[in-house]
Amino acid sequence: MLRFDNATKKATNLSLTVSTLEKARELGINLSKTVDELLEKEVRRVYRAKWAERNKDAIDEYNARVESEGTFAQQVNDWLAQQDDSASPKQSRAA
Repeated sequence: MLRFDNATKKATNLSLTVSTLEKARELGINLSKTVDELLEKEVRRVYRAKWAERNKDAIDEYNARVESEGTFAQQVNDWLAQQDDSASPKQSRAA
């Protein structure tokens, strides 16, 4: 899992479009904070996408198994229902 809480900061250089930078400064936007937050979101997005791609085969296999067999909880519920049905006394019908 990615953790960015309380991470130390490091100075870096960025090349930004002059007009965007000027407008951001006019508006009082904190560049470091804004870039850090946006970059963190992008890192998380790319990390999740790469994780999903690396695990695609396993996810597909799991989904196929759930499709054919159901989840463990569904299997337990089915088993419990069968136990209830077999434990119930059969009512005889009077003719």
